[in-house]
Amino acid sequence: MDLRSAARGFLAFLLSVPVLQGNGDWTVTYSSSNVCALRGAMVDINCTYEYPDYVQYSPTNVTTLWFTKGDNLQPVDLLSDSDYRGRVESICGKVSCTGSRCHGTCTLRIRDLRQSDSAVYKFRFTTNQPGGKYTGDPGVTLSLTDPDLQVKVSFPHPTSPTWTELECHSMCGLAGDPPYIWSRNGQNAEQGVKYRAYIQSGDSFSCAVEGYERLRSPLVCKSPPPYTDMIPDVMDPLGYRTTCYHEPVQSPFKTSLCRTGRS
Repeated sequence: MDLRSAARGFLAFLLSVPVLQGNGDWTVTYSSSNVCALRGAMVDINCTYEYPDYVQYSPTNVTTLWFTKGDNLQPVDLLSDSDYRGRVESICGKVSCTGSRCHGTCTLRIRDLRQSDSAVYKFRFTTNQPGGKYTGDPGVTLSLTDPDLQVKVSFPHPTSPTWTELECHSMCGLAGDPPYIWSRNGQNAEQGVKYRAYIQSGDSFSCAVEGYERLRSPLVCKSPPPYTDMIPDVMDPLGYRTTCYHEPVQSPFKTSLCRTGRS
């Protein structure tokens, strides 16, 4: 698998902390209540579930499913949903019991994400215990969106104000460790969430997720002296007009956020 394929393989954006949904005895805990991801990527939605072990020392059968259609009484298992055929996988661990409590884990994996996959996903498990059916409401909301990247600029060495550390951030809160790629003056520079560079007047930087270069962050640039409120517009090869505005920093140099728009 090449880097571009790997990038498309596993890009998810988590928007919240773990969410517990239950009635005290029967619970489902999702890793997040909201997930945003890129079209064409793969996403994992994780949960853990617990239930009371009323019939100790006897086997307990557990069946699980994920669904977006139907209701808690008549859910449509994603594994049999024609809209997801060949693209979904349910990965569940073995149930373990301690004392009077049993718990398990389950992951829903969706590949080749489509815009139509934006939906609320719920996990339901069924046991042979008395009253042994439970659905984790209200579920997990999956949204297909752009990464909305921004570049954070810092100067780790005050005595060397031209030595800069750039960090790529997703406004969605990018989870995991996806491959970022940096561009310096329109040319690919290096990979990584951070980029340390010696900057010169006129340098500009942006970041993107590998395989999604068309969704780059706004440019961050260093305007040349003399320092004015704005440097002249520059036309790039794609027809975008770029204007740099100063953002004051504690250094004799000034960095600028380049805002772009069609001319």
